[in-house]
Amino acid sequence: MKEMHPNSEKDDNKPHSIVDMLLGKTENKTVDSETLIKEVQKRIHDSLKNGYRYSSIVDASEEFLRKHVYEQVEMAVIYVDLVGSTKMSLRLPPEKLSTVISSFVQEMSYVISQCGGFVLKFSGDAVIGYFVGKGSSLQAADDAAGCAESMLRVVKEGINKILGEEDTGLPKLAIKIGIDFGANTVVQYGSDEKKSLVDLLGPSMNMAAKVQGLAQPNQIVVGKDIHDRLHPNVQEMFEDTTASLSDWAYTSKSSDTIYRVFAYKK
Repeated sequence: MKEMHPNSEKDDNKPHSIVDMLLGKTENKTVDSETLIKEVQKRIHDSLKNGYRYSSIVDASEEFLRKHVYEQVEMAVIYVDLVGSTKMSLRLPPEKLSTVISSFVQEMSYVISQCGGFVLKFSGDAVIGYFVGKGSSLQAADDAAGCAESMLRVVKEGINKILGEEDTGLPKLAIKIGIDFGANTVVQYGSDEKKSLVDLLGPSMNMAAKVQGLAQPNQIVVGKDIHDRLHPNVQEMFEDTTASLSDWAYTSKSSDTIYRVFAYKK
């Protein structure tokens, strides 16, 4: 039976953003956008001036995964990648490049955590996270979409504002975000239950990376499996772009039809 979205009726007074919509539907306001942006600006300023040291937040994911080793877990997977990092590596001295990449991946990690998700790992200049939605696939989908929009705001109004205001000699940043939904298997590499590497394997892990590759700078692209689970008002903020993709040949997990993808319209 298809899971029905709470408060699934479309609202004639449509919200201006995904986060506004989600905050209007829940009493658990995990994301205070204004506070989030101010904190980002302070950390970026301190990082540029004083070499701010971020604290790790990957431990929460490891704890969760160790409790579910060898299990399949339904989740929304989010993949965020920094645009133009190769060009940056050719232009910037090592210490500045390190500051940019480190600050970027940590700030994206903080957004994932603040939105109720887990940070799986860093992959160069990319961050991979996931949302389990406390047992609800619909909640996981909405949380991931709200997280993606918050990431765009953090980059534009948080990171880039500081880079633009101060004489840093650093370029403004742009990101691409991909999200997909599905069951992934928790794997453990080794016999040590406390120290062996734990990771996730599954089709949605791969698809999130693939749809991220379709995004334009500062754009969110989602797969059909997560789009179907979004609140109806949030669904309307995305448009089906599958027909415009001449080289897109990936099929649905459940059929031989082309897997549809949707781009955020804002």
